[in-house]
Amino acid sequence: MKKYSRKLMILLVALVIPCMAGGQIQNKTPGVTNNQILIGSCSALDGPARFLGLQTITGATAYLNHVNAEGGVFGRKIQLLAFDDGYEPANAENCFKRLMKEDVFSAGFFVGTPTAAKYVPMAETNKIPVVGLFTGAELLYTPLKHYVINVRASYYDETREQVDNLWNALGVRKIGVIYQDDAFGQAVLSGLQLALKKHNSAPVGMGTFARNTLDVEKGITTVRQANPGAVLLVGPYAPVAEIIKKSHSMGWHPLFLTVSFVGTEKFITEAGKDAEGTIITQVVPPYSRTDFPTVALYHDALKTFYPAEQPSFVSLEGFVDAMVLVEGLRRAGKDPTREKLITAIESIQNKDLGLGPKLNLKYSATRHKGFDQIYTTVVRNGKPEIVEDWKTLAH
Repeated sequence: MKKYSRKLMILLVALVIPCMAGGQIQNKTPGVTNNQILIGSCSALDGPARFLGLQTITGATAYLNHVNAEGGVFGRKIQLLAFDDGYEPANAENCFKRLMKEDVFSAGFFVGTPTAAKYVPMAETNKIPVVGLFTGAELLYTPLKHYVINVRASYYDETREQVDNLWNALGVRKIGVIYQDDAFGQAVLSGLQLALKKHNSAPVGMGTFARNTLDVEKGITTVRQANPGAVLLVGPYAPVAEIIKKSHSMGWHPLFLTVSFVGTEKFITEAGKDAEGTIITQVVPPYSRTDFPTVALYHDALKTFYPAEQPSFVSLEGFVDAMVLVEGLRRAGKDPTREKLITAIESIQNKDLGLGPKLNLKYSATRHKGFDQIYTTVVRNGKPEIVEDWKTLAH
């Protein structure tokens, strides 16, 4: 059995079995019984991007298990039914239909922009709330989607942070990009172009690669010819690591950056020593910040429910997404409906979620995006370290 398959099987069995004991579903509210609320998820649980989906689900279930151990929400245990979409848009429609067939109350903990581009219209059409997606694509936010509630800052926020600091702190004027040729890559590229436009500039070189492949040579060659001082890499851990390793083997050493979707820990493992110096923007605090109450709780929950798992930015984000869902369920009251859940989350305004002063949760009827702020990390000695001052990154 190939790597991750056994872990995946155990994970899905653990998630599915409790859902069979929930009792008769009430007629008025799908997915809600006297002792259970059923939540559904579609994400990359197998395939080249499986680390992202598995970590997202691990973090989410760690928090849900913590809540359930304390009695659940109004006496109801929250059960998560997780299915694999392989990070392929072609699988998205069937995965979402499967959630609908299971009669889930709401969905969440989805992974990726290409699949989200399929899930978002299905959620809107079928009036099923989706809370928490591991993507910062603008399609989630603009125009407002009534049934889509995201938590993290957007790719526009991440690319603005990167470009403004490259420009102002490091004096870098020539910025290139190698991106995954799909909705994800286009979403981050759009953010990069918008951020550069503020400085009357544009990417000096643009290269692409296909999703779920390591076919990156052509993209490297195209962008290298423009001789940029910094290059934004847009993809999950495997192709981003491949780009950096191949570039370094060619003697090409620009300042490489990437966004939070990369899967920081897996990227560092894949890239090895070549990961050193890579800048990675993050949408949650470093998991070393156990002085923040929620980060400390995350560590405790991982030790309790997933003792073999190491902390990661991805699972911490899944954990935080689950916190927002549970807060919404609590505010929705003892008789929740899908509309009550949306209204309840919209009522969360300037809430301290225990993630430090930069990240206060802000929603409203016209804003379905929880956070705006970004943390910047750089890989040093094989670990992601927080960057307080970009000037320290000067070569």
